[in-house]
Parts: sequence; structure tokens; C-alpha cells
Amino acid sequence: MTITLYELCGADTARPFSPHCWKTVMSLAHKGLAFERSPVPFTAISEVESGISRVVPILRDGDTVVADSFEIAVYLDERYPDRPSLFGGEGGKSAARFVEAFAATQIHSTIAGHMLVDIHAMLTPEDQTYFRDSREARMGATLEQVAAGGLERLDGLAARLEPLRMMLKKQPFIGGETPLFADYIVFGAFQWARVCSAHDVLKADDPVSDWFERCLDLHDGIGRAVAAAA
Repeated sequence: MTITLYELCGADTARPFSPHCWKTVMSLAHKGLAFERSPVPFTAISEVESGISRVVPILRDGDTVVADSFEIAVYLDERYPDRPSLFGGEGGKSAARFVEAFAATQIHSTIAGHMLVDIHAMLTPEDQTYFRDSREARMGATLEQVAAGGLERLDGLAARLEPLRMMLKKQPFIGGETPLFADYIVFGAFQWARVCSAHDVLKADDPVSDWFERCLDLHDGIGRAVAAAA
């Protein structure tokens, strides 16, 4: 059976950038599963699999269709229990929920703003119109105004990462000696920044940066295969 991953793309379909889709890319590679990547622009997501979800990733595995990166990871562990686990048990699944909340509130919320203009530039004209209209209505400001403030907000990122930094001084991955889905949750956020913006959000001497480099090398370098923004 063919596994198909529908993932977000811009005008260049070879540069997928969604943090949530990257979680699923890494999950599939972790499981050692072959899969096809189907790039989807913002304005075509509603056409995927009869409109099952307003967002990607969406995974089709034979007759089964699953949306949401966390639910996809759960599905993969249940469907392929003979392959490396993404959670290492129920405790790992619960811990990953905490990591997901940490990433959303402490990382995504801090790094997203400064990338809005960069993301807009990556899109097709039709998607640019959708992206600008939807984001500016949501935020009550232009993309450029939010991006300018977002650069200032990045100054607080290092402090927000201190719990992660303290952990990574004692072990190579969030999952311990080897990565788990919790690693891919956080990896997705920094891969999003790496692919979309030339602005480095991590300092080179930060243990979190060392961890991110290790993640880029995982699974035959699937993350590093997409070049960083220049």
C-alpha cells in the first residue's frame, strides 16, 4: 500500500515549510516507512481527501485517512507496532502532549511573527492574497507591522528555551538517548524558521542549536535535504 502525505507548500514545491507537516515527515522516517509527498498550497487544502481537514498534514495509508500531526503519530504507532515507537509507551504520549503545548506557547508564538513577510514571499500569487487577508484580519495589523515587532520578540526566545536547554545538557534528545515524537514536535518549529527565514533564531553556542543539528542529520538527513533560507 502507498502512504501519501499531503503537506503545505509555496510556489517552490520542493521547499515544504509547515512545522506540523515536518513532524509527520520525521515520524514516517522514524518508522522507516516509504511514503509519497504531495505538496498542497493553502488555497487547495479544502480539496484534499474530500475536505477532511482545514489544515495539513493529512495522511492516507491505504483506505485510512488521518489528519493532525499528533493523531497521525498515534496512528502510526498503533498501525505499525513492530517498527520503532514514536512515544515509547503511554507515558511518552502524555509527555509529548506537554511538549506540544510548550512548543505552541513558548516557541511558535515567539518566532512566528518575524517570518510572516518571508512566508508571504514564498507563496503563489493566489496564496499570497489568501495569506495576507486572513492573517491581517486575525492580527489586526499588516504583515509588515507584525514582522517588525516579531524581530523584537525574538530577543526573549533564549529565556523561554531554558527548560529545554537544561534537559539537553544531560541527554542528546528530548526522548533520551534516541529521539521520539516529542523531539519532532520541537524540531518542526525550528525547521519552519530555518526554511522560511534567513534570520537565525538559535545561537550557535546554544545546546538547543546542537540538538537541532543532530535532528537535521536524523534519518539520512531528511530535514537537511531542504536547504536553509538564504
